[in-house]
Amino acid sequence: MSKAVLFHETGGPEVLRVEDVELPEPGPGELRIRVEAFGLNRAEGMLRSGTYVYRCALPARLGYEAAGVVEAVGPSVAGFAVGDPVSTVSGFAMGRYGVYGTHANVPAAAVLHRAPDVDAVTGAAAWVAHTTAYGALVEGGGMRPGDHVVIAAATGSVGLAAIQQANRLGAIPIATTRTKAKRAALEEEGAAHVIVTDEEDLAEEVAAITGGRGAELVLDPVGGPFTPRAALAVAPGGTLIVYGAQSGEPTPLPPNWPLTVTTYTNDRFLADPGRFRRARHFIDAGLRDGAFLPRVDRVYEGLEHTVEAHRRMESNAHVGKLVVRVSS
Repeated sequence: MSKAVLFHETGGPEVLRVEDVELPEPGPGELRIRVEAFGLNRAEGMLRSGTYVYRCALPARLGYEAAGVVEAVGPSVAGFAVGDPVSTVSGFAMGRYGVYGTHANVPAAAVLHRAPDVDAVTGAAAWVAHTTAYGALVEGGGMRPGDHVVIAAATGSVGLAAIQQANRLGAIPIATTRTKAKRAALEEEGAAHVIVTDEEDLAEEVAAITGGRGAELVLDPVGGPFTPRAALAVAPGGTLIVYGAQSGEPTPLPPNWPLTVTTYTNDRFLADPGRFRRARHFIDAGLRDGAFLPRVDRVYEGLEHTVEAHRRMESNAHVGKLVVRVSS
C-alpha cells in the first residue's frame, strides 16, 4: 500500500484527499518511483477544477512533476535501474499516472535521470517549467540573440524559466506582471524590463523599449481578452505563442497582421524524441552551471499540506514554484 492525493469530484482545493492506494507492479514501459518531492503546475489545478483541456475518470490522481528514486522497472524498459535518482516531466495522463503521492507508476518515456548533486526539491521544480519555456521559445519561436521577448505573467515558474533562458541565449526578456508588488522580484530574476499591466499599456511600453518595432516573441499563458492586447506588442513578422488559459475565458484570434499566432503544449513537444533530447541537453547544462536554478516560492512538508499548496497557487501570491516534499 502507498498513499496518494486523489479527488473524487471536481472543485476547489478542498476536494483533494490523501488516501491509501494499492499500486500494482509497473507494466510494460513503466517505472515505479518512490516520490521524494513534487511540484505544482497550473494544469493540475485546472484538471482538479474540471476546466482543463481534458477530463478524467474519477477518482483520479494528480501531478506531472516529481523527483524520486526508481523502485521497480517494468518490462521492456531500458536505461533505468533500481536506485536511480530521477525526475518526471509532463507527457502522460495525470488521472492515471499522477505523481502526488508516496509512490507512483509513470511511463519511462517521461522520466529523466537526476544528477546526484541535484536535490529533490530542485528536481521537482525545474523540468516542466524549463521544457515548456524551451519548447515554446527556442524550438517553436526560434529565439535568437538580440530578440526582444515579452513574457506575460512572468512570476510563474514558466515565466521565470523563460527569463533565464532568454538571458542564456542573449535575448532581451521583457516581463509583465499585473501589479507593481512583484516588480522587484522580476528584476532580481533577470528581467531586463518589467511592465505592470494594470497600470501601463503593454503595447506602448514595448514600443518604447524596442524603438517602435515591437517584440519578436510574445509568450502568453493567460489567453482570453489578454491575447489581443499581447498581439499589439508583436513586431511585424513576429510570433505570439499562446500556451495557457489562466483567464478561463475564450481566446479570440488577434486581428492585427502580419504576425504568426501559434499555440504550444508540452505533451506534444515531449513526444518528439529529437526535441526532447535537445531540451534535456540544454536544460541539463543550465542546471549544472546554475543558470537555470529554479526559484522555489515555498516548500510544504508532507502530503497533508497539498490542499494548502493548491490554495496558494490559486491565490497568485507566489513567485516561482510551489513544492510538496513527501515525508518518509
